[in-house]
Amino acid sequence: MKKTLYLKFLLAYVIFGIFSFVIVSTFVENLIYGHLTKESASTLYEEASLIAENYASELYQNENDLVTVKKQLDTLAGYLNCAVRIINPSGRIILDTTLPLDVESVLQIDGFDPTSFGDSYYTVSTFFHDFETPHLNVLVPITSQFKTHGYVALHYQTDHIQRACDSMMNIAFIMLGILLLLSLIILIFFTELVYVPLKKITRAAEHYADGNMHYEFQVETEDEMGYLAACMRYMAGQISGFEDDQKKLVANISHDFRSPLTSIRGYLEAMQDGTIPPEMHEKYLGIVLNETERLTKLTNSLLTLNNLNTKGMLLDRTDFDINTVIRNTASSFEGRCREKNIHIELVLTGEELLVNADTEKIQRVLYNLTDNAIKFSHPDSSIKIETYIKKNHLFVSVKDAGIGIPKDDLKMIWNRFYKSDVSRGKDKKGTGLGLSIVKEIINSHQENINVVSTEGVGTEFIFSLPLSEDMEEED
Repeated sequence: MKKTLYLKFLLAYVIFGIFSFVIVSTFVENLIYGHLTKESASTLYEEASLIAENYASELYQNENDLVTVKKQLDTLAGYLNCAVRIINPSGRIILDTTLPLDVESVLQIDGFDPTSFGDSYYTVSTFFHDFETPHLNVLVPITSQFKTHGYVALHYQTDHIQRACDSMMNIAFIMLGILLLLSLIILIFFTELVYVPLKKITRAAEHYADGNMHYEFQVETEDEMGYLAACMRYMAGQISGFEDDQKKLVANISHDFRSPLTSIRGYLEAMQDGTIPPEMHEKYLGIVLNETERLTKLTNSLLTLNNLNTKGMLLDRTDFDINTVIRNTASSFEGRCREKNIHIELVLTGEELLVNADTEKIQRVLYNLTDNAIKFSHPDSSIKIETYIKKNHLFVSVKDAGIGIPKDDLKMIWNRFYKSDVSRGKDKKGTGLGLSIVKEIINSHQENINVVSTEGVGTEFIFSLPLSEDMEEED
């Protein structure tokens, strides 16, 4: 990772700052300026209404002279910081606080039209081109006895509004700067809680991709990043274990193929060069045949295991009588049982017990388990094969009173080519694949197989099979 994500986050932060500045300097400024304009206009309108009701009306009703009203409005104009005018309906200026009182001179506003204000009581303009710069203008009529005698006009320079707006904008920019600085805390949190752990995880992924499954890293958080790191470490451990198993598998296959091939080659070379006399050929050819049978058995077991592991393998499921299969399997071992004086006891549920499974593969399971039971049983002992039903499932038990399996080896017996130290002396021709095949067949049926064993006492294998629908209906 070339810090791309971090640079993107920084770029997003810079863009956020630029957009924030643009929005504050335009949109927010317009809002503030509009608000100040309305607020100033509202204040001026209230003052203009008071002037129209008091000073101006007194002037038109001859209750006050023009000089007195001029002094009063000059004082009020200074207080309001604006120009105050009294204008006739025709546009003639009667009184202007920005000019000295001159009764003889006539000041006229060309194009004066109070109706141009419409429904609004104020405008921002040059007031009918009477000012060189725009002013905030408020116009209030002077009425008496339902007649408009004139107008009170207040003119406020927009420069005052702009200065107030600029002052508030300075505060807004200072607050924006503080917020941007405070938002750096988010960047710090992102760096420590997201970027740094993600960088560690990415570096670990690169090591794992290069085949270094023993690379170690730590992410000391309990959030999603910590969980992802834990999953990565677990995955690496599993893959590392698979690689070790693969190396052991290749080593075991090489060893199990090399031994019989070495024997076959040695005996054949000895017969060819005369080391073994012709009269002994038949004996050693028998040994060679036994070794080839061992290789054939090993090859077939590997092919079977490979086919069982093939994704999407189809099972030839049918309803068949498991009791019949068990009886036939037990009968096939009659000769071996007679040699070791071993008795096979069958405890079967009912005369007929239908299950739904692949007949050929279940026969293989029963054959392998029974073969192991006979192989590791003591002479003059018994083997018990039992069936029973529990929770709409059939359970088959194959139990012997043999040498048993050491506790440390129980978890390893399902591994390919695995043989415990105890079994190596008993099983000279075994491939170490029998229980692996059994496990794969039962798993392919989505069922379970378990083992219970005590060293020196015996071993029991128990696996489950689904009952046929006919058997479930009878229950």
